[in-house]
Amino acid sequence: MIEYFIAKRYLKAKHKFNLITVISALSVGGITIGVAALIIVLSVFNGFGSLVKSILISFDPHLRIVVTGDDMRDKIEEINSYLKSNSEVKIFFPYVESKVIAYNKRSYEIINLKGIPAENQSQNWGLKEKIISGNYDLKSDGLGKIIIGLPLSLRLSLRVGDTVTVTSARNIERMITSFSPPRSQKFVVAGLFETNNRDYDVSYAFTSIGEAKRLLGYGEEISGIDVRLGNIENAEALKKELTDKFGVDNFSYYTWYDLHKDLYSIMSVERWSAYILLSLIIAVATFNIFASLTMTVLEKKKDIAILRSMGADANTVRRIFMYEGLLVGLIGTVAGIILGLTVCYLQIQYNFYPLDPTKYIINAMPVKVMITDIIAIGGMSLFLTFLASIYPAKRASKTNIIESIKYE
Repeated sequence: MIEYFIAKRYLKAKHKFNLITVISALSVGGITIGVAALIIVLSVFNGFGSLVKSILISFDPHLRIVVTGDDMRDKIEEINSYLKSNSEVKIFFPYVESKVIAYNKRSYEIINLKGIPAENQSQNWGLKEKIISGNYDLKSDGLGKIIIGLPLSLRLSLRVGDTVTVTSARNIERMITSFSPPRSQKFVVAGLFETNNRDYDVSYAFTSIGEAKRLLGYGEEISGIDVRLGNIENAEALKKELTDKFGVDNFSYYTWYDLHKDLYSIMSVERWSAYILLSLIIAVATFNIFASLTMTVLEKKKDIAILRSMGADANTVRRIFMYEGLLVGLIGTVAGIILGLTVCYLQIQYNFYPLDPTKYIINAMPVKVMITDIIAIGGMSLFLTFLASIYPAKRASKTNIIESIKYE
């Protein structure tokens, strides 16, 4: 440990205002700023990532099983039995889905009509939670009932209680080939929903699975099964189990990640890009450590020679300067972590960087601090500091004793 105390003494001894002092201060400041910037930026990315994930999984299933084969009723019954027996499965239900044309007076839109069981939506997720006007009521009462997104209702000039006419794309194709009138069906708008996900709000409408089958001509067939789990992290494991048991010839399986894979991938790439780019700030600061240690070695040649003449070996001298470089890196890293966490805490507690709630779905910049980020940033900073200290320390250990003290 004597090497550590000597390194600490050398670091404290830089009380004179000279070039080495300036470079050392710049090294500490650069590492502090780089580490703080990394923590703040990655925490903001974490905040936006968590926000997007919470919005999507509050509406999406954790796992979706899509039927791709024909006449799969027996296999679907087997899958239903398997899901019922699986303790990880919280809720599951069949659905049918297809493109339709919804029109009201002179306005029309091509949308996805999804038929779901009227009673199987849990209160704390899915469509029922996103209703902003009207009620979650898909039970047929003479006319079928439909729930549409708020932006879609504005495009079609619809309010709760209005009637909208829906024609399936499959029926239009049949009309062209057989010259028969297309099958259309009127629905009463039972409610309006808003998910803050434009893909759903402008292009999806929901009705009961019975009404959807009648309109789309599905008979006893279904499009797939939506599954909700007790723990979202088990979605990939369940997907593998289903793939191994039922194969992929007649079914496709999509986890919550697969449903929006492109979006999650882009967010991950942006996060890693920010990490790499901001790491360059720390890398530049470590060059200053390299320069200050090299100059310190030249300045302390006499001290090094005296230590060697007193019996210190080359490894002892090398460790002294390695510790000095690591101390500079440690001071900068700790100061950067404290600064970064302080800024994140102030944003979380006081929202000093607000956002316009009329333009965004949140009123402040989201921040989420993750301990793994702090460990990764701190470890990377100390590693770069270690690399910058190797050459000056090796040079110090090779100092020629006689050449260094013969003129003293």
